Amino acid sequence: MKRIINALLIMDIGIIIFCLLSGNRVWLMNTQIGFISSSLIMFASIISYRNMVKNRVDLGMVIAEDNRDTIDKIEDPYDIFTEDEREDNSQKSFKDIVQEEKDQLKKSKRSIWQVTKDSKAALSFYRLGAYLLLILGFFYLNNNKLLDIGSYLFSLSLPPIIVVIMLMRQK
Repeated sequence: MKRIINALLIMDIGIIIFCLLSGNRVWLMNTQIGFISSSLIMFASIISYRNMVKNRVDLGMVIAEDNRDTIDKIEDPYDIFTEDEREDNSQKSFKDIVQEEKDQLKKSKRSIWQVTKDSKAALSFYRLGAYLLLILGFFYLNNNKLLDIGSYLFSLSLPPIIVVIMLMRQK
């Protein structure tokens, strides 16, 4: 995380220096509002998803790893024909097999409570606040006739690109 923050700070300092050397204060305002709000959205997303995963691990809601090989996953993606059930399924009719699968799907339907627990990361206070800052920054620039859409969109796109590159370099 420190490497991502350092990379974002270096890029932001570079943008500030470029805007000051070019003498365009409108670009400086646009790039700073766009870059900071986009960076906050990225950090808020990372933090909220990290917290969601940590809570799921703490509660033991982690899905067990599938030990099937790749060919078996391609041939039987829903794991209908396991080794033990192949002999049993040969004696059952197709209708019975389909009915059993439908019953299993009905049992595994998610309740509204489960969906809201999963949407906590998407609706976290951090992310909503960061998006609110993005919207307020855009309206501020637009209402004061300072909006330069090119520099604003450029600065919005930089933090996600930097974060993706830094995360790819870590692996």
